Amino acid sequence: MILASSSLTSPAIGTIFWTVLIFSAFFLILRKFAWKPILSVIKERDELIKGSLASAEKARKEMLKLQSDNEAILQKARQEREGILKEAREIRDKLIAEAKTRATEEAEKIIEKAKTGIEKEKAIALAEIRDKVAVLSVEIAEKILKERLKLTDEHEKIIDSYLNEIDLNRN
Repeated sequence: MILASSSLTSPAIGTIFWTVLIFSAFFLILRKFAWKPILSVIKERDELIKGSLASAEKARKEMLKLQSDNEAILQKARQEREGILKEAREIRDKLIAEAKTRATEEAEKIIEKAKTGIEKEKAIALAEIRDKVAVLSVEIAEKILKERLKLTDEHEKIIDSYLNEIDLNRN
């Protein structure tokens, strides 16, 4: 029994020899026929992974560049918008100022025309009043003289003296 238990724990030299020989033959066959295709597949897979990583890095860098370009374009668009809005505000303010100036000038012209018209109307009215006052004065004087003066000698003397005064004033 002791012999049987030792043979299980320690391999026989013949078994070791054949195991090494079969393993070596299997290794050589694998190396000759399977190892190169396996290594080439692994190498291709490694290159594919490296290429994918490089493409991903390139895409990431390109995306970052596009983001920065987009940000720059947006910033430029904001600046252009602000410039356009500022210009529009300036034009609006200028138009409002011009409209106010024109309205003020027009109002002043209208006021001046109205004043001139009023002055003309006033002068015409005063002239008419003077004419009417003169006519009324003459009419009143005529009526008074007609009543007071009844053709008498005394009246003739007064009339002659007035006529003499008028003649003297004319000369």
